[in-house]
Amino acid sequence: MLRLTLVRHAKSSWADPGMRDFERPLNPRGTRDAPVMAVRVSELRRLPDHLVSSPALRAFTTAGVFADRLGFSAEAIRLEPRIYEASRETLTGIVRELDPKSRHAMLFGHNPGFSELARWLATCPFHDMPTCAIASLELQISDWRELGPGCGKLAHYLYPKDGAD
Repeated sequence: MLRLTLVRHAKSSWADPGMRDFERPLNPRGTRDAPVMAVRVSELRRLPDHLVSSPALRAFTTAGVFADRLGFSAEAIRLEPRIYEASRETLTGIVRELDPKSRHAMLFGHNPGFSELARWLATCPFHDMPTCAIASLELQISDWRELGPGCGKLAHYLYPKDGAD
């Protein structure tokens, strides 16, 4: 069994309307939520062995907060440019290419692709994951290349406003 944990980036700032979407930083709420959610993930005691992030500033910043809390260096985060603005199909391809030695990958990225991927893999109680939400899926496969519709079960769904697992 493999585990895939999807983390939507924390809330980003729209303060500068001229800023490119790719460069938007976290806003104060995102800066507050990311460490809280990283602690909640660490309490699950299901540490990933592989971190992969969109290079967009808000996603990479979120990944950095999680990496620090989970005991990884920032250098351990693999940047994957295809995650930015990725469709469910693109994300499926990225996951299928993960290192076969990895048993638990944590991806940091964006909607709508993350929500669509989670719902494609498992029955989920959400349509759209809110910012800084986490969907951790147990996959009934032994190789990432076997990833397919319905192969997973939602093990944990956490988001900042739920207050508990």
